[in-house]
Amino acid sequence: MVRHVTVSLLSAVCAWAPADLAAQSTAVPERAGTLFIVGGGSQPAALVREFVTRAGGAGAARIVVFAMASVDGARSGEAKAADLRELGASARALWLTREQANEDSVAALLREVTGVWFGGGDQNRLAAILRGTKVERAIHARFRAGAVVGGTSAGAAVLSYPMITGDELQRRDTTESWTRIQRGTVQTDSGFSLLTNAVVDQHFLRRKRHNRLLSLVLADAPHLGVGIDEGTALIVEPDGRWRVAGASAAVVYDAREAQRSNGAAPVLGATGVRMHVLPAGATFDPRTGIATLR
Repeated sequence: MVRHVTVSLLSAVCAWAPADLAAQSTAVPERAGTLFIVGGGSQPAALVREFVTRAGGAGAARIVVFAMASVDGARSGEAKAADLRELGASARALWLTREQANEDSVAALLREVTGVWFGGGDQNRLAAILRGTKVERAIHARFRAGAVVGGTSAGAAVLSYPMITGDELQRRDTTESWTRIQRGTVQTDSGFSLLTNAVVDQHFLRRKRHNRLLSLVLADAPHLGVGIDEGTALIVEPDGRWRVAGASAAVVYDAREAQRSNGAAPVLGATGVRMHVLPAGATFDPRTGIATLR
């Protein structure tokens, strides 16, 4: 497997990127790209087509798939790249170690990409490999240049700061997780910080994760969270506005203007928390807190 990946990396360098990484930073305009955050599960075909369209469309989209969040990611990443190629994109999967992610030749593979996709699995695995590396910096540079960056499940969670790790800090003697809305129960990490004004949760309605997200939104900044259901995407436009697409809905908890529990009270309370349940076509502007239905 390592031999196969090495051959893929070398051919990619020849196909997409000169070795001069200095030119990359000088060519990046200061504007944001698009985030395409999917809550996991099966993706409707229309979502996959829209991701390709956002990356430039058939014949122009150049997409890299990172699937290291899963132990089976080498196979699933290739399958995802094949699906994207069927829609006319030039797509390849890169299976990297942390050492490879810090090599200039590997970071150079992203110089001309128009889309980046993160597969599902365990967001902690993905963050441990890419966070703080030259490849992560290259992803940020492409995002600033207007590329679309997306992911599903773990690949969705890792996009935000803070990032929900999936671990419960005060697990009780029960088969149920996150049975209370309580301070200090949700473990977070830094993620890739491509979305910094809200925390993202995934598989949200399907796995009933309201307590988990509410605990984090009430306890810690930025006091804004969005739970995205399976088969559903939260699309963050370059101007910062959100739009929901797909089969189900996204739920927004906005406690930025709420009166929240004082001090370190373990059981959290709040008044004036705003909740929005947003199906496909609905929008939310995090700057104003205004949501609209289609």
